[in-house]
Amino acid sequence: MPRTACGWNDRVRRKLCRCASQDSTAAKREWRGEQRRNQGRRWVVEAAKALKSGKSAVLILAGKALRADALATAGRIAAATGAALFSQTSDRTQRGAGRVAARPVPYNVDLAVSTMKEFEVAICIGGRQPVAFFAYPGKPSTILDPACDVIEMAGHEHDLAASLAGLADELGIAPNAPFVPNRFMQHEIADPTGALNAETIALAVARRLPENAIICEESITSGGKLAALAPGLHPHDHIPLTGGSIGEGIPLAVGAGIACPDRKIVAMQADGSGMYTVQGLWTQARENLDVLTVVYSNRAYAILQGEMRNVGVNDFGVNARRMLDLDRPNLDWCKMAAGMGVEAGRATTVEEFSRLLDAGLSRKGPFLIEAVMT
Repeated sequence: MPRTACGWNDRVRRKLCRCASQDSTAAKREWRGEQRRNQGRRWVVEAAKALKSGKSAVLILAGKALRADALATAGRIAAATGAALFSQTSDRTQRGAGRVAARPVPYNVDLAVSTMKEFEVAICIGGRQPVAFFAYPGKPSTILDPACDVIEMAGHEHDLAASLAGLADELGIAPNAPFVPNRFMQHEIADPTGALNAETIALAVARRLPENAIICEESITSGGKLAALAPGLHPHDHIPLTGGSIGEGIPLAVGAGIACPDRKIVAMQADGSGMYTVQGLWTQARENLDVLTVVYSNRAYAILQGEMRNVGVNDFGVNARRMLDLDRPNLDWCKMAAGMGVEAGRATTVEEFSRLLDAGLSRKGPFLIEAVMT
């Protein structure tokens, strides 16, 4: 078709309109970005002012604010201002000796409210203010005191390390200012003896955890002691269950094993939750992933029993008990693992568990320990 003057002019006009539209869109994006930067700057100034006020303050960290470099900056802020450091459940936390520990906000709503009631100012970085995991009759849904001044300084979509660095700069804290690192204490943990339970399992794992390991944790009601010991262990990553659904632990370990084939994955797995995604063991075998799975075999949905009590149900009927127990028949994790190509062993004493743990940590590839708890 010949390029007539009319056709040529129409094409030029359309191209100019597109360019003008693109310029306008770019200008709008730049304007919005500037607005966000100004808003972020305002919250940094507000947070610094609150930390200088002399009020009892807490930094509540989540998301990428729980990576080592960001934690170090938060530690410098805490050391300089006297603010407490807490964390909310997040996708990944870098823990261990030489790093800064942020104390987890307790899961139990009564304990959480009691723990956080002393703070007059809360600065949230990486998430909103903490709330109760579930709605419980007669209990608050928010954790902080109603009179607490809450500053949600930066959300998960922001560069949280930069946000913390900006807050430190506003406070006049140098990048090389001191902070209080976790002291290495792993060598001080004695080998446990006695009954095989959540505490002795945690002690045995903590004593042997290798450097740069990744803990994928869905231990639910059994994991408290390991979290308490974590700051004094070799530096490691912690990837927990983050939501109300159960069954994420085995898939998390699969993902970690594929992403980091040169690191040991230690999966701390509740038995009831593990049944939701047990087929992930087959993937571990098929891909020869270096995953050591510890199954807490208490043969019950203990978390659901606890939540029943939290809503005021203390006397379970026969049918309710049957729904929350994992017996008749008992689960045989060793046979299930073997059927999917994963070598496994069963421990009924802490000595047996420690021997199996040593074996699993000393080798490459998937291995499962069924810890029958007493």
